[in-house]
Amino acid sequence: MSQPSPKTISGKSFLLLFVGTNSVYAIMLLVTIPHVMAFADGMKLLDMLPFGYDAQYVQLLFDTLGEEGRHAYLTRQLPLDMVYPGLFAITNSLIMVYFLSKMDKFKGWVVNLAFVPVVVGLADYAENAGIITMLLKYPKQTDMMVELTSTFSLVKAMSTTVYFVSLMVVLIAYAIMYFRKNR
Repeated sequence: MSQPSPKTISGKSFLLLFVGTNSVYAIMLLVTIPHVMAFADGMKLLDMLPFGYDAQYVQLLFDTLGEEGRHAYLTRQLPLDMVYPGLFAITNSLIMVYFLSKMDKFKGWVVNLAFVPVVVGLADYAENAGIITMLLKYPKQTDMMVELTSTFSLVKAMSTTVYFVSLMVVLIAYAIMYFRKNR
């Protein structure tokens, strides 16, 4: 099996993927999340709590959302959030592969940095599945389901932080290499 390479996707294809990924994210941030939050009376949605939550918070949020808010969460926000994690994983893995390859560093343990966005995406899918399950079982979600979903929220937040910190380090290293080479 061959390693991924920046040549495996054209610049135009990558640009479309990047724009598509960030367009979905923008729609969530500017349209679907605010729509659901309008029912939440100032409470944050579960997807937006990087340090997790407990059963009391989930119960209070779902009660506060009411039937219309829970329906909006389930039918407007979460369907779009089932598209985004895959796009995030693919796009951001390719970004990492591209810059590491450009620096001739896509080897050894550093290759693992390209898989961090996949962890983010998988944790986000698991979080979404938990939220969907809890919404469908409302008002009878179990403490175990809340804890499991909250754990996936934590994993998503931690791995997202690891990815973006790693990306910043890689971009700084790339910029230094680029300017040294072109001086």
